[in-house]
Amino acid sequence: MNFGDILNQWDDVQRNARKPAKQSQVSHKKANAPTKEEKLAMAQGYSYEQQMKADNQRRANPMEVWLNRYGTVDKDRLNEEARENARLHDINYLKSLKPEAIVDLHQLTRDQAWERMNSFVNESIRRGLKKIMFIHGKGNHSNGSDPVLGPAVKLFIEQDKRLGLSGHPDRNNGGNGATWVIIKQ
Repeated sequence: MNFGDILNQWDDVQRNARKPAKQSQVSHKKANAPTKEEKLAMAQGYSYEQQMKADNQRRANPMEVWLNRYGTVDKDRLNEEARENARLHDINYLKSLKPEAIVDLHQLTRDQAWERMNSFVNESIRRGLKKIMFIHGKGNHSNGSDPVLGPAVKLFIEQDKRLGLSGHPDRNNGGNGATWVIIKQ
């Protein structure tokens, strides 16, 4: 055996090592068994080939194809949302907005009023409200000389970071006996 025979034998071994062993692939499908689509077409009363021919003969509207592929952008809806968003950040608009929810704090102690205000603000935020109002009264019937609920409402609004701009409505809607507040978004 010469050196050339040894190289040829080495090449043969290397080639055989690279070839993966053939694995027999077994199909569990019966020969010529109908596919899912063919079964559906037969159930509808015509063959799958007839359905394919009908689909191939039908012409697609190029505009529909493009719209189905890329979708559309509703610019009018986007523009309206932008206008609404700008209005909700306009202070004058928010001041003129009617309160969407009102809570009456009459006949409550300071601690009871604080709990009621906290739960009321939580519920208002959950509902997505923008402007709410607390009715606390002017303090004419307080036992002491100073009103209790008005300063408590003011302190609550100042300390709650979820609340923003606040003020008193006009005389017909409560005047100094009520306080409206804007909920920050």
